[in-house]
Amino acid sequence: MSLVLSGALTWLLVSGLEVTNAKEQLDRNALVYAPAVERRECQVPAVSGNLCQAGKVNTAAAYTDQLVQLSESLAGDRLLLLDRDRQVVFDSQNQAALGQSIAAGRTAPRRLSGEEVQQTQFTTRGESFLGAAARVKTCPAGAQAGRPPVCRNPIRASYVVLARPEGTVAARASEELVPLLLEAGLAALALALLVTLLLSRALTRPLRELQSGAEDIAAGNYSRRVRVRGANEVGVVGTAFNRMAEAVERARKVERDFLANVSHELKTPLTSLIGFSQALIDGSLETDAEKTRAAAILHYEAQRVLRMSQELLDLARVESGQLPFRPQPVDLGAELRQEMELVRQRAEARGLVLRATVPTTLPPLQADPERLHQILDNLLDNAVKYAPEGSQVEIVAEAVGASIRTEVRNPVGVHAPDPERMFERFYRADPSRSSAAGGVGLGLAISRQLAAGQGGHLSAEISAGTLVMRLELPALDRAGGADDPVAATLRLHPRT
Repeated sequence: MSLVLSGALTWLLVSGLEVTNAKEQLDRNALVYAPAVERRECQVPAVSGNLCQAGKVNTAAAYTDQLVQLSESLAGDRLLLLDRDRQVVFDSQNQAALGQSIAAGRTAPRRLSGEEVQQTQFTTRGESFLGAAARVKTCPAGAQAGRPPVCRNPIRASYVVLARPEGTVAARASEELVPLLLEAGLAALALALLVTLLLSRALTRPLRELQSGAEDIAAGNYSRRVRVRGANEVGVVGTAFNRMAEAVERARKVERDFLANVSHELKTPLTSLIGFSQALIDGSLETDAEKTRAAAILHYEAQRVLRMSQELLDLARVESGQLPFRPQPVDLGAELRQEMELVRQRAEARGLVLRATVPTTLPPLQADPERLHQILDNLLDNAVKYAPEGSQVEIVAEAVGASIRTEVRNPVGVHAPDPERMFERFYRADPSRSSAAGGVGLGLAISRQLAAGQGGHLSAEISAGTLVMRLELPALDRAGGADDPVAATLRLHPRT
């Protein structure tokens, strides 16, 4: 399209230039041929001026013959002579045009070399012509004493007109322009094809690599990356593709680890269930004490499997957004007292001291009581299990802006957990620790999701050898005074 438009514009410009040149050439030729026409009036010209010697004026026939000979040198242009009324008295190409009227001088006359010339454009027999007209200088109209006899050109011509067909001008422009346009067009087409080929290869190569990478990812090769870089659109897509591939690879690794951990965690209790149930069936347990112990182990392991199944179900539901939340005002102080009573026996068995500091005027939480119980139970259970024996577990609650912050603090033992990884599924600070003592590692992962589902946040940090589990949940929006600086302290000491 660009080549066609540029060719058309070039054609218009060159055609206009060719017409202008043709008019200029006709104007100059008209001034050149006007004196030649005048000289053909005389058989023998006078010594000076345009007058003929006495009695030496050509006849009309001889004059016409000489004009015909003169027109042969015009190289295709048309010679016309017009009388005073603009009627044709001579036509070098069409004698049938004699007597026709031609409107010469349709434009303002212009002067070339001190002579006037007029441009004209006319149509005869359906053909358009460009023309230039110049006056014929005739002899004086009357005789005067001391001068040669009066003379006048035999056919009474007053104007010399040189005409050129417009079709000839256009054809000449075509002859000159078409080969150049064709050469330029072919050169531009070749260049355009070359540039298009280079651009297409530059664009399709990264696209093909992206296609190949996507097919590899779909086939399970999650380590595949593409070498598509740059600040352009394709480079941005390549960078996004690599980020996507990394995310998919991480997700698949987490999924594989999750399945492996679930299989491992289920294997131990199921093995116990199968072994002791088989012992009961085949009668290898003979005494009532052995049977009672086996039944207790079966019950405990069945509870473990049930608890693990429930945790997995809760985790799947909360991550998919299908776990319902029913927020309502909750008294955090009462909830903490209840949770501390639930872990009392385990804390006393390990010689732990539980201390809770809760302001008496702490505003209620806006939370789901069941989900809050699940979070606090996981936090306190984690602290009681992993705090060194004889140490202290401290629970502190305070209002911070529009939220209520609850911190569970306990010293860390030899195997300090990684605060950045504590919320990963199945994470254990000590990989060699028995799952029976340490659970399956889903509690904190579920708790963080439950906190986020209620508009809060659960985080962890280790400061000066103390693990701090920090839970922030929104407070109930109500008008009230500032918190009372006096705090109620609950203490649980090991029994003696």
